[in-house]
Amino acid sequence: MMPGTAPDIAAIERQVRPLIAARRFEEAEAQVFPYLASGSGPLALWKLLAAAIRPQGRIGETRAIQEMLVAHAPGDFPARFDLSETLLLQGEFERGWREYRYRYSLAHTSIIERKVQQPRWDGRPIPGKTLLIHDEQGFGDTFQFMRMVPWAKARSGARVVLEVNAEILSLAQRSQGFDDIVVRGSLPPAFDLHCEMMSLPMAMSLTLAELPGQIPYLSADPQRFGKWRERLADLPRPLVALVWAGRPTHFNDANRSITLAQFAPLARPGMTFLSIQKGPAAKQATAPPPGMSLVSLSDDIHDFEDTAAILSTADLLISVDSSPVHLAGALGRPVWVMLPFVPDWRWLLERTDTPWYPQTRLFRQTARGDWGGVTAAMAHVLAGW
Repeated sequence: MMPGTAPDIAAIERQVRPLIAARRFEEAEAQVFPYLASGSGPLALWKLLAAAIRPQGRIGETRAIQEMLVAHAPGDFPARFDLSETLLLQGEFERGWREYRYRYSLAHTSIIERKVQQPRWDGRPIPGKTLLIHDEQGFGDTFQFMRMVPWAKARSGARVVLEVNAEILSLAQRSQGFDDIVVRGSLPPAFDLHCEMMSLPMAMSLTLAELPGQIPYLSADPQRFGKWRERLADLPRPLVALVWAGRPTHFNDANRSITLAQFAPLARPGMTFLSIQKGPAAKQATAPPPGMSLVSLSDDIHDFEDTAAILSTADLLISVDSSPVHLAGALGRPVWVMLPFVPDWRWLLERTDTPWYPQTRLFRQTARGDWGGVTAAMAHVLAGW
């Protein structure tokens, strides 16, 4: 580029975006940075730079760029959402939740936003009114934020109607904080205000100090629990449930999922591992790592009720970041979570525990892609567990 010449942004993006997609973040940074070395440049290139440095764990630098982007283009809602995830990752809940409301302003999320005619609840008391609280996004999100439904009931003084996916209806029916419960897709009773489950933190100004609240807030079905306890009764304890892959369609799946073979360091004599893996990765259980006594339960898990009953019977869940982690946490069961170098915002930074679930321990990558270090740390702790 000649001095004084405006950069060809489209050409730079064509060059850099494939590098980011291929997780070659250092190369992407090297391509973009020269255009911004003076400290100024097109916002589109600053966005590219942020996308290249955040996965490298440079969260402070990323936030500075994101703050600048939002200040210069407050109507750029994707930039505001990116900032929200960084703020939440840093534990700055107050502003983080406010910016998180822009999550449905992205190209790939606008189609799943509920277009509700009634106003969104803002946390004020509304005695005599009916409040619809509805789930959104993934199952793990619902399990995580269902704890707030009783809080919303107490704060609002309203009649609360809870709407959830059919897959978790029976689990939700045994929770608290609602007067009526309906399945998503059916017609809810008349309501005056609504709130998405993950907008409750913004409405109620959730702080870290208020977590975790009452644990457990979900429970296994007694009949299913009895069935699985009987089925697993003769297996040598401890019983350690395993999940090594999340939903393949998740946008961040490549960053969070591993293979069963990578669990090899965890194998211990006299310890029984239970595969509760679902989806295409479940077939890996037919060839467990050497020395690992693995029983696959995957084919007999028909719904989350089975998963909840197994987790309530097992002594421990070891899992990548997936919905069973949140289900186990909501059940008050012990969980060890394997986290990538830059994790999802809800796991915060550096700490080995989480305010969301008291019985959960976090094992983090210390270098990008280094699952070997995570399983080695887990194996060390497991040996004395």
